[in-house]
Amino acid sequence: MTTPSVLFVCVHNAGRSQMAAGFVRALAGDRIEVRSAGSMPAEQINPIAVAAMAEVGIDITAEQPKVLTTEAVQASDAVITMGCGDACPFFPGKRYEDWGLEDPAGQGIEAVRPIRDDIRARVEALVAELAPLG
Repeated sequence: MTTPSVLFVCVHNAGRSQMAAGFVRALAGDRIEVRSAGSMPAEQINPIAVAAMAEVGIDITAEQPKVLTTEAVQASDAVITMGCGDACPFFPGKRYEDWGLEDPAGQGIEAVRPIRDDIRARVEALVAELAPLG
């Protein structure tokens, strides 16, 4: 059986998509291949997103925003967008979901925690679907 792969996409690849990828790595380990990218990547990950993830024991400090490529989309089974709209490439046969999540950019930790928790719940459901435990 091949390992399912998921690509999380948001505009800057600095907050939502990085938190989602961090949760997949923490919850699924090597059962799911994970990528994240942005249509207009930021210079660095949002430090508030890093702090919010650290609160739940997940370290995303080593991650860097990456530019969204056609190859990343083609190599993924599921493409989860987080508000990038028309900037996301579309390929027939791929599974697409759009998670309407508030952008944590420029927000304080109090505002980012509920976004993080929403992402965690969505990722838990996605992991259970893509790579259920025996």
